[in-house]
Amino acid sequence: MSDITKALKDEEEALLRRIAEDPSHMDQIAALISARSGWVAMVLLITQTLLFLAGAWAAWKFFEAADPLTALRWGLPASVLILASLMLKMSLWPAMHAQRQLQVLKRIELQLARNS
Repeated sequence: MSDITKALKDEEEALLRRIAEDPSHMDQIAALISARSGWVAMVLLITQTLLFLAGAWAAWKFFEAADPLTALRWGLPASVLILASLMLKMSLWPAMHAQRQLQVLKRIELQLARNS
């Protein structure tokens, strides 16, 4: 076996070990942030977190409200903020799935290269 073949085989084995299992959610988020448009994902994640925290605070005030008008003043913004947070979070899922699909394609390519 030549040095080039051995080096390629070692590299393939290391890559297969690295992508042998599905990445965790935190790994997927890290890959999303380190991608080409990572700054957009970072802005969306920060905005989503702020919207959720504001919505949780408004929901807390909603449950503390004594009269119906105060409950409406806090309840409606709470629901809108939490729903906006959810929509931003769901907007990142397609990009995370695209990263996962690319990883699966790499795994298939390596297995095909190894078998041939």
